[in-house]
Amino acid sequence: MVKAEISPGTTPAPAHNRRILVVGGGYVGMYTALRLQRKLRRGEAEVVVVSPDPYMTYQPFLPEAAAGNISPRHVVVPLRRLLDKCAILVGEATSIDHANRTATVRTLSYDEERRTGTVDVHYDELVLAPGSVSRTLPVPGLAEHGIGFKTVEEAIGLRNHVIEQLDIASSTRDPAVRDAALTFVFVGGGFAGVEALGELEDMARYATRYYHNIKAEDLKWILVEASDRILPEVGEEMGRYAVRELRARNIDVRLETRLDSCEDRVAVLSDGTRFPTRAVIWTAGVKPHPLLAATDLPLDKRGRLTCAATLGVEGTEHAWAAGDAASVPDLTAGEPAAGEPRQECAPNAQHAVRQAKILAGNILASLRGEPLRDYRHAYAGSVASLGLHKGVAYIYGRKLKGYPAWLMHRGYHLSRVPTFNRKARVLSEWILSGLFKREIVSLGSLEHPRAEFELAAGGEAGGKPPEEN
Repeated sequence: MVKAEISPGTTPAPAHNRRILVVGGGYVGMYTALRLQRKLRRGEAEVVVVSPDPYMTYQPFLPEAAAGNISPRHVVVPLRRLLDKCAILVGEATSIDHANRTATVRTLSYDEERRTGTVDVHYDELVLAPGSVSRTLPVPGLAEHGIGFKTVEEAIGLRNHVIEQLDIASSTRDPAVRDAALTFVFVGGGFAGVEALGELEDMARYATRYYHNIKAEDLKWILVEASDRILPEVGEEMGRYAVRELRARNIDVRLETRLDSCEDRVAVLSDGTRFPTRAVIWTAGVKPHPLLAATDLPLDKRGRLTCAATLGVEGTEHAWAAGDAASVPDLTAGEPAAGEPRQECAPNAQHAVRQAKILAGNILASLRGEPLRDYRHAYAGSVASLGLHKGVAYIYGRKLKGYPAWLMHRGYHLSRVPTFNRKARVLSEWILSGLFKREIVSLGSLEHPRAEFELAAGGEAGGKPPEEN
């Protein structure tokens, strides 16, 4: 396989072989490209991967990274190292003209004023896997004060923020400031919200032993969920257990409740409750990536690509999709009743990793004129962590809770982390974290590393404050 070279401007597909363009470097994008580079014959095709980040984030480990159980660098997989036979183009695909087999990519060198930094990448086969983005609502104050939890940067930023609030509460004499600093509101009762809350509550409770004037019971943790239960993927019974477990730890779980406002650092809930807080963490679902609307490919009512069981985009040749971006029929659910919509595969990592394998195989089969395979996988179940040594699981009809579920959660996700090197590093950190005490240092300056230098430079220039970036 020939490695493609991408440079600014227009890049036509080479005449001697075909180009497979993979948009997205997440589960589907990375695993599809990895399998393609292993299975393609020399000179058969080249693979170009377009991703806004030069790494893939293993999102199930974000809560543990936020709690300090895993180093941030071990939660991500460098694409250039793993996909060494592919061309990696770091940038954001802004539109796709499939009729002309062209994707427009905005690279890191993009300059709107000079109209430079975009690349038109021509391709023969397209794999669309940009993933999803956070689904936000027009809640007053959310854009100004809300904190997301979808990237490794947000996870580490949240860890720093929580520890910083403990420092603020410990150093202030104002009871209103102290109360707001020690109140943490999580919105969304899915995996991301519940696991992040469980891990950070554990971390903060442990950290209070090193503060002379803060006790664990001084902290307020609120989980806000609009539906009548949390963690629906683990079943109703295990969802109720998770609520009981969280409430036993003095976590205020509010079901059938919404966040109405968080202006002026006050979280106002739909039941009328008001919580002064400096931390509103938003994990209330995701929505399709905006790129999908900037294509000429068919979308369903939810804005996802309509795909056949072969993972090809319906009614379109040479276009493929999977993961969060795709609506894929669930063949294990059987035929729907008359008038009923077809069952779809849940947009989660369990399906995404398996879909990538079938997708790559079907692209190879298409190139070689061989028959395509349908994607078929019966949902095995789900596992969720509720903090250190606590969890819930629903696997193949069996229900687990407490330590066994937590152990299964760690074991399953360790087995799914890409590369042996990454698995060994994560396992080593778990072992070491069990032997030594937690680190509770906040490195908030990581978010603004030039702040001190700008202040010094501004002072030398006449005392003018530095401009904010």
